[in-house]
Amino acid sequence: MKTLAGALGVLLMAGTALAAEPRARDIGIPFSGTPGPWNAITDVKGVTVGEVTLVEGEGVRTGVTAILPRGTETQDKPVFGAVFSQNGNGELTGSHWIAESGFVEGPIFLTNTHSVGVVRDAAIEWRVKAGGADASGYWWSLPIVAETWDGHLNDINGFHVKPKHVFEAIEKAKSGPVAEGATGGGTGMICHEFKCGTGTASRLIKSDGTTYMVGVLVQANYGIRDTLTVAGVPVGRHLRDDMVYQAPTGPNADTGSIIILVATDAPLLPHQLSRLARRATMGLARVGSYAGNGSGDIFLAFSTANDAASQAGKPATVSMLANEEMDPLFLGTVEATEEAIVNALVAGRDMTGTHGRYVKGIPQDALVELLKKYGRYKKPE
Repeated sequence: MKTLAGALGVLLMAGTALAAEPRARDIGIPFSGTPGPWNAITDVKGVTVGEVTLVEGEGVRTGVTAILPRGTETQDKPVFGAVFSQNGNGELTGSHWIAESGFVEGPIFLTNTHSVGVVRDAAIEWRVKAGGADASGYWWSLPIVAETWDGHLNDINGFHVKPKHVFEAIEKAKSGPVAEGATGGGTGMICHEFKCGTGTASRLIKSDGTTYMVGVLVQANYGIRDTLTVAGVPVGRHLRDDMVYQAPTGPNADTGSIIILVATDAPLLPHQLSRLARRATMGLARVGSYAGNGSGDIFLAFSTANDAASQAGKPATVSMLANEEMDPLFLGTVEATEEAIVNALVAGRDMTGTHGRYVKGIPQDALVELLKKYGRYKKPE
């Protein structure tokens, strides 16, 4: 019966109802800082997100997420960007060119480990079909694709992500609320031994008299139960009943990964974005990660300011925030990263996948009771 119920829950999560699920703040989890209108990476003006969720039969639990830094202008206008690897047991294609050039060119894709290749190739195909090639008659392209491993719940060697799903994710990309949990590339992901996946959050930042936005999106698939911490409460030490999932390499082994994307409209240059990306580690640590040996913890930060910086011809004039004014952005990144991960966790629901494997979502009632016990519950507004 549990397997059937889990399967039915998965089918429900594949529908549009998921967007209406309560988020972390809605159940009383307190967070510092002020979020943007959608409390999502899409609060950064111009950023759009598209997700394709694949839930089929007993074994397909995967998908692809597309993040377009400048929406429909992404193809023609790169953004300044930087990558930081906290622990490198993972993949983010195109990272060498980001480090060399200082630019993020084209969309950013998130998917499962064994679908990186098809997503990368499809991204090139999409760009070629879009037209507008240079004088040579073809596009030179190093697409950006990041991954985490969903092989516990998904038939990962069935290669179910196809080029059409990549095209669909790009076409679906929009501003506004972002569906969380078992959606897009996060469909089959697990964190702290609970069902997890996609999560997002944002922060309004005031620096040097100007208001900026920082938005974070995560694909969370990392961590062990014992270290899970929510709003400072060691919930992982308490919520240990019915631990039906265990890391493939045995108990107390962190073999998962997390991809964290940080977007901002603050005028930051690549070396400053590298600094911003590193702050995501602190938000991750707040939830209980220690970046285990088997974990791929890879972060990418980009700025939507300076939209003419990549144009060839005359020297470009760019603006930059003074380093002394970056502290509020650092703090906002830490806060939004923490909340995005907890949002992904709260959105997780029981799921049954390939070979009948079953993973529980975090029990929200028990989580709320722990928050109250530790004096950390905040009544939702």
